[in-house]
Amino acid sequence: MHPLKRHARVLTASLVGTAVEFYDFYIYATAAALVIGPLFFPSESETAQTLLAFMTFGLAFFARPVGAIAFGHFGDRIGRKSTLVASLMLMGGSTLLIAFLPTYAMAGWIAPALLCLLRFGQGFGLGGEWGGASLLAVENAPKGWEARFGSAPQLGAPLGFLFANGLFLLLGRSLSEADFASWGWRVPFLASALLVGLGLWVRLKIGETPAFREALEKAPPPPVPVGVLFRNHTGAVVAGIGGVVACFAIFYLATTFALSFATTKLGYAKQEFLAVQLGANTFLALGIVVAGYWADKASVKVVLGTGAALTVIVGLVFGVGLGSASLPVVFMTLAAALFVMGLAYGPLGAWLPTLYPVSVRYTGISVAFNMGGIIGGALAPFAAAWLAGVGGTAYVGLFLTLAGAMTLAGVLLAPRLPATPSATMP
Repeated sequence: MHPLKRHARVLTASLVGTAVEFYDFYIYATAAALVIGPLFFPSESETAQTLLAFMTFGLAFFARPVGAIAFGHFGDRIGRKSTLVASLMLMGGSTLLIAFLPTYAMAGWIAPALLCLLRFGQGFGLGGEWGGASLLAVENAPKGWEARFGSAPQLGAPLGFLFANGLFLLLGRSLSEADFASWGWRVPFLASALLVGLGLWVRLKIGETPAFREALEKAPPPPVPVGVLFRNHTGAVVAGIGGVVACFAIFYLATTFALSFATTKLGYAKQEFLAVQLGANTFLALGIVVAGYWADKASVKVVLGTGAALTVIVGLVFGVGLGSASLPVVFMTLAAALFVMGLAYGPLGAWLPTLYPVSVRYTGISVAFNMGGIIGGALAPFAAAWLAGVGGTAYVGLFLTLAGAMTLAGVLLAPRLPATPSATMP
């Protein structure tokens, strides 16, 4: 196969998979902000419904490290390609089945129990998705293009967000509130089957990465990669977790929390605010592209560190901008936050693999990414809601300031991997 055609296929496979990941996660995040609480939990307390809906949202984050260890084990032992196919099927299947769930009014507590089971399945599958997609791109990258290739999976985030947000926006404008709550919310979950089918079709046509093949030729894979990882690379795991926190915190505060808070506490119409978020999403894509190009010209540490430092600053003004009562100011706040997220997220695909040797790399980056997701993603809506209750809207962004500081510390304190043949990037 011609190198250009092979590279295009690899980049498409990594991009589509991550687009499915963020589409799946964000359609649930949007549904959690809008309808999951009233549909799947008792109606005695509206506040309890909201909190329980966000708890089901957070459940998948705690399933992700479990999936990271499981899929990382097979990704480091049998290869990147087949593991990625399995993770996509589990993730996509769980998302699709949510469309067919009964509500609390239909089945009582069976409904939220099944919902939690499928959310766990989503998170378990997602645990192996991002790490494999990033390695697929980076381990196939030409020398000097690692960050640009590594940013391809990250571009799946704004793409998946665009599909999810756009579909909810169309449904909200074409359906009544009653129809949307009755059946319209199920449509995005059904539509996920199309993206998953495309992702599987592309991934089944690609081969194994050169770095993994070379590592197998030199030594057999470790019997238990996660054991080797924590025994020999604990510092790299801790640094990697810290390096991931900022991007998750920005994304879920600027999307899930902002949508819920703006439509329930600040009085914005749902469709109006979804349109604002859709426009701000383009700045995330721009930030990722800038980060990939800049990181190849400078270094991934410089760009990721800059993104982390800017996250600290964004956190100080985020709450004030969100609560400004001016939609243009809200748009600029979200756009600035998501652009900074691009700088903190775009280099991760190229930075995390430098922390671990090939033999435990799938496990290492998957564990770090998904453990960081618990801190930055699952806790973000809760922390922001609590801060808003304690100190008002102006305090909302303080969680971002803390997240940015954690990522900056992870970048600065990350141990250097010895330059051995099994540890270097291809």
